[in-house]
Amino acid sequence: MPQALSKLTAGHDLTREEAHAVMSLIMRGEATPSQIAGAVIALRMKGESVDEITGFAEAMRSFSDRVATKNEDLLDTCGTGGSGIHKFNISTSSAIIAAAAGVRVAKHGNRAMSGKAGSADVLEALGVNIALTAKQAAECLEQTGICFMFAQLYHPALKHAAAPRRELGVRTIFNMLGPLANPANADRQLMGLYDRSKTETVASVLGRLGLKRAMVVGSHDGLDEISISAPTSISELKNGEVTTYDVTPEELGLRTVPLSEVKGGDAAVNAEIVRRVFAGERSAYREIVLANAGACIYVADRVTTLAEGVKEAARMIDTGAAMAKLNQWIQATGEVSYVS
Repeated sequence: MPQALSKLTAGHDLTREEAHAVMSLIMRGEATPSQIAGAVIALRMKGESVDEITGFAEAMRSFSDRVATKNEDLLDTCGTGGSGIHKFNISTSSAIIAAAAGVRVAKHGNRAMSGKAGSADVLEALGVNIALTAKQAAECLEQTGICFMFAQLYHPALKHAAAPRRELGVRTIFNMLGPLANPANADRQLMGLYDRSKTETVASVLGRLGLKRAMVVGSHDGLDEISISAPTSISELKNGEVTTYDVTPEELGLRTVPLSEVKGGDAAVNAEIVRRVFAGERSAYREIVLANAGACIYVADRVTTLAEGVKEAARMIDTGAAMAKLNQWIQATGEVSYVS
């Protein structure tokens, strides 16, 4: 660790192997709080490289509990959070719609970090049992085509970094790592990023981690989602190459609305918004969910364009398939946990 700190504070990048070794020390509890804080602040000030993020993510994956399932054509919608905007749970809603469209979804997520309700909070409020073991999550995925992996249960070694992260109180490489460490090794992902200047870097990391298809998105108005209030920067991983472009709501067949129209609240409020969207209510909430669910369906290769994905997402809502999938998931998580 001292050698790595010396290199980082001199402004030099760590190799992928060195980054893996540093993160492994942290995960084993062999790095002091001061060393952890020093390393992540030095990384942030220098700017994290593709090799550094990849090495950290690979080490984090190696220490996590794994969900044993076929990982081919398996989608995650986990984002970083950290936008500071109290929106409702867009990526969670999108995951359910994608599952209704026949996409296999292994949703990774946590409780609220920057907002009032994270994916774990809103799913709990909806009636989904979030505390499934790896075996139970695999059974749920097999039965329903969707499962949730509560990050706190699957990454116990992160406890060694908890105190420095809390005391620093600023974004660090750890804010990016959760979405890069899916316990089921999902090979497709729609990942929201709080800093749109890093979308290309993170998309390259996802390629290094073996993902087949991915989109890393960050909007011009600060959302870690595809926005309907401003253009969104997208770095798309396809056929091993990363392409970066902007997309507007109008290009997706959606209207531009003020950001205030997609604000959320606590878990109970957000759960009610999800239910209203799935019941077919026409609102800005519906439109921003369509933008992101459409991207999920596109990344899963169910359609050939984002705009087609939006139309398919709308069909999943309007036919009742999204609500049926949510109800099926709620029932299955209760049954799987009871039987197990």
